[in-house]
Amino acid sequence: MAVDVPDSLSSSVTLVSPASPKLGGITATTFEQMLEDPRVSASNAVEFISSRAKTTSSVYIYDLAEQVGFGTLTKIWAKSEAGTAKVVDLQTRAGAGLSLVGRLSEGTSSDTASGAVLTAFTSPQGLSLMSPALSYLPPATASSRLVIQVPNITPVGETLALSPTLANIATVLPILPENIVVLISATSQETVHFTQLSYQLSGSHVVHIFDHFGSSREVGHATLPLPDKDYGSIPVAEAIKQAGYSSFEYVGDPEAHTAVIFLNGPLAVAAKAIANKSRGLAAVSVNVLRPWDEAALRAVLPATVMNIHVFDDVPNASTQGPLYVDVFSTLLDSPSPPTVHSHRITPSQTQVYISQKDTFRNLLAGFVAKLDDPMPAIMKKLMFFSTPKATLSNLPLLVEGALSTSETISSRLSIDHDVFSKRGGLSASRILLAPKSAPESDGMPIPFVLPYDAQTSGEVDFLAVLDHTILKSHSILRYAKRYSPVLIVTSWTAEELFSNLPGQVTELILEKELRPFIIDVQAIAEGLAGAAGSAQDAISNIIAYLAFMRMYLGGASTEENVLKLAIASYGEQVEGIELSKINSQTWDALEEVLFTEAPVVEKIVELKEFEFNAIAVETDEGDTVVNGARLGSWHDAAKHLMFPSIFSPPPELTDEAFPQVPALRPELPERTFLVTCTVNRRLTPKEYDRNVFHLEFDTSGTGLKYAIGEALGVHGWNDAQDVTEFCEWYGVDPHRLVTIPVPGNDDKHHTRTVFQALQQQIDLFGRPPKSFYTDLAPYATSKPDKYALMFIGSAEGSSTFKKLGEKDTVSFADVLRLYPSARPGIEVLCELIGDIKPRHYSIASAQSVVGDRVDLLVVTVDWVTPSGSPKYGQCTRYLAGLQIGQKVTVSIKPSVMKLPPTDTQPVIMAGLGTGAAPFRAFLQHKALLQSQGKPIGPVYYYFGSRHQSQEYLYGEEIEAFILDGTITRAGLAFSRDGPPGVKKVYIQSKMSEDAHDLVKMLKYEEGAFYLCGPTWPVPDVFEALCGALVQYEGMSKDEAGEYLEGLKEEERYVLEVY
Repeated sequence: MAVDVPDSLSSSVTLVSPASPKLGGITATTFEQMLEDPRVSASNAVEFISSRAKTTSSVYIYDLAEQVGFGTLTKIWAKSEAGTAKVVDLQTRAGAGLSLVGRLSEGTSSDTASGAVLTAFTSPQGLSLMSPALSYLPPATASSRLVIQVPNITPVGETLALSPTLANIATVLPILPENIVVLISATSQETVHFTQLSYQLSGSHVVHIFDHFGSSREVGHATLPLPDKDYGSIPVAEAIKQAGYSSFEYVGDPEAHTAVIFLNGPLAVAAKAIANKSRGLAAVSVNVLRPWDEAALRAVLPATVMNIHVFDDVPNASTQGPLYVDVFSTLLDSPSPPTVHSHRITPSQTQVYISQKDTFRNLLAGFVAKLDDPMPAIMKKLMFFSTPKATLSNLPLLVEGALSTSETISSRLSIDHDVFSKRGGLSASRILLAPKSAPESDGMPIPFVLPYDAQTSGEVDFLAVLDHTILKSHSILRYAKRYSPVLIVTSWTAEELFSNLPGQVTELILEKELRPFIIDVQAIAEGLAGAAGSAQDAISNIIAYLAFMRMYLGGASTEENVLKLAIASYGEQVEGIELSKINSQTWDALEEVLFTEAPVVEKIVELKEFEFNAIAVETDEGDTVVNGARLGSWHDAAKHLMFPSIFSPPPELTDEAFPQVPALRPELPERTFLVTCTVNRRLTPKEYDRNVFHLEFDTSGTGLKYAIGEALGVHGWNDAQDVTEFCEWYGVDPHRLVTIPVPGNDDKHHTRTVFQALQQQIDLFGRPPKSFYTDLAPYATSKPDKYALMFIGSAEGSSTFKKLGEKDTVSFADVLRLYPSARPGIEVLCELIGDIKPRHYSIASAQSVVGDRVDLLVVTVDWVTPSGSPKYGQCTRYLAGLQIGQKVTVSIKPSVMKLPPTDTQPVIMAGLGTGAAPFRAFLQHKALLQSQGKPIGPVYYYFGSRHQSQEYLYGEEIEAFILDGTITRAGLAFSRDGPPGVKKVYIQSKMSEDAHDLVKMLKYEEGAFYLCGPTWPVPDVFEALCGALVQYEGMSKDEAGEYLEGLKEEERYVLEVY
């Protein structure tokens, strides 16, 4: 079949093109040749097949599909090519899908008359919202039907990590109408074939779910087109068979006693790879979920199978999965039915299986005596870390492209992005190399072979760090195998590398005996190609490629061998420069760094983990579409995170009673609310040296709901006067506008002033990390300032950094004033500093009692520096200054402070100072239950502060709770109220007085103990409880400690300290 195939389908790259190729022109080639090109990912092939005018009349792209990186290319082709179908953008909301039903129901429309085969792109979440509308679909005909392409990838959890879970559709699959065929593919070949098949099943509406998480996005798989047959005039089961597949694929021991069943996807592929090399075990993948073919399932299961384990993706453990119901009902009437076990996989469990090495294999190991390793013994694993759009971000594609030409080596490449853990984004590329004689190496999904495992001991044979700043922010060397080489592209010398790396990174290099090599690619490229530009970028990439090849070949590498391989790929000249000259300079510049001793680690730097949370697609205009947001560059992506309100889309119509306000920190994973301050009352006397105050916020009309014990995240602002003074000193106009286009619409912009950015989002008066000094140094025009900043950011400057941070408590603004010649532009400064983080405060009210209100108990944080300058905690200062009627942006954070499941279980509360906040909520709820005539268990309340007359927080309420019997016993400890010379009384003293009761409640009555407040009393409280167990239960001290640790696991010994 001859077709016009866009260049942008393949991941072919030049030495300077971006990692995701631009559209360019149209290349006349065949559809078969396009599929055979391993540079074309299966996901791109799905878009190509689905967007052809010969295939479909219109493509409806829902926003949720583009947000997972699917549909962008289709939009581009529709604007620039002939022969593509019309594209319609749709928003996902309740009732999504009704417009499609309406189009297909218009019997008199010209579209329907001429053949309205409609295509929709959506995500699993979108499909779940669309499903109720699909019940109204008219019967499918050859000229009127619907095909829904569903890339299986979903943001999950608080960090919006991308996952292959199908939990979103677990509850809706049972209600899909019978006239819809549901196909599920996992491998690249299956994905292409099932996509073609979905348009050839002319008598059915089709939902095709494919693995967009792993294999379908990989580069390195050559595929074949679907055999040319008539699939539309035969039953679905027969069409599947004619295509070379079956509704259920059985892999493993032909006489297996145990079988595991999965919906087709990464877990199913991994299970089949494991079962294929194990005795007694078989794995069954469900390729056709609807129509459910009971006879086909019975046929694939041998009579020897006695136990079947069915794995369902479900939103929570209490939801019954539809796959188990289908399997159980199918086998119920068998002559000798096997035992069918249900396993419910929640999204969090799925994340564990794909991110922690061998956890999935260990799961299956529980069903059989022994499992063999499904991977070939000879396999090389490569990993590259870079920043997107950087000059060298192409290197993994260049490497994979060169290695893919080998006749003996099979190569696979997966590229993932993290836009949250590093400003400007972070890219991780994984390449697997294996002999082509080991076909099993092509089956196991890359995440199972080489996961982003924070606990890994190291499996990567070669690791490249293409931006040295990543080593200072992320824990990536943990992936490297012991003794393995590490390529670091950097302008640092060996000595600078040693002094700039965090101490634990250097220790890891020594511990693993890694072999780091450094090379200054930019310096060599500048010397060869001159000024910055495309030529220099091309030379930079070839230098990095040559350095990789030298290290990859190891002992077999010689300067001549590396040059010969490079010439075979790129010819004898690159940008008019002899490749032999480039290779010679690269060979000489590549330097191995020998680490002989670890530096003294005075302070551990918190290194972040890479997390896959973004998919990037490059447009032919040079823009980058990240999770559906169109950005001019990855620098704009960083600004998108820094200035979210600028990017906020206009409010959309919604059926929600209390819709999210788009301007309220849309970059945050949690839901935010705009509440109104109604009470701001100081609880301590004005002359007292501590300002403890009580706040109340009106939540009516916001939809804010919270559980007892949860925390309120306050998104505070910087002080207006401080911001004004800084702008004046820095020489920036506070009224200057910062304008950024709305994602996905270059014609619309959101604008805010510098003042708004510095007051509301940028942590200007927060405490800078050590890396800030190093990052600021290049902007210093004064040599003393520059060297001082570099020194403080180095290992030798640790004591100075410690003094500035811990003693002088300098802020970002203070550092800029100390070194005034370092003045980056305001946009760069905002990127260097980063956002204000929300501060979380335990909620001091029970919503069951106060209704549309949320209360906080807060103490102002202030101090004086050694130089006599007053300092203030950013958020407590903001809260203390709130005026009645002022609006505040808040969010809800879950907490460990939860009441026991049974109201009659004893509750023991110990709060110090503002640690009383969650217990006020506990007591309010207990009092409500009691007023309703419901029984409650014993309530012991311990509270500690310095003076009863000044810091007995909520004292009147506590006394009332004592009088009405809500509090069974109160232990009040005011440490400074005793006469001079008398031992001070703390809450642990009061607890010791009640030791017998506490032991009885904890040991025999399922009681729960809670402590909230500062950390310092934790050991004393622990000792008091241990002492009580020793005294009244005869335990040893160690046994008592172990008993309390056990209570932690049962959530009956709960600490929330700060």
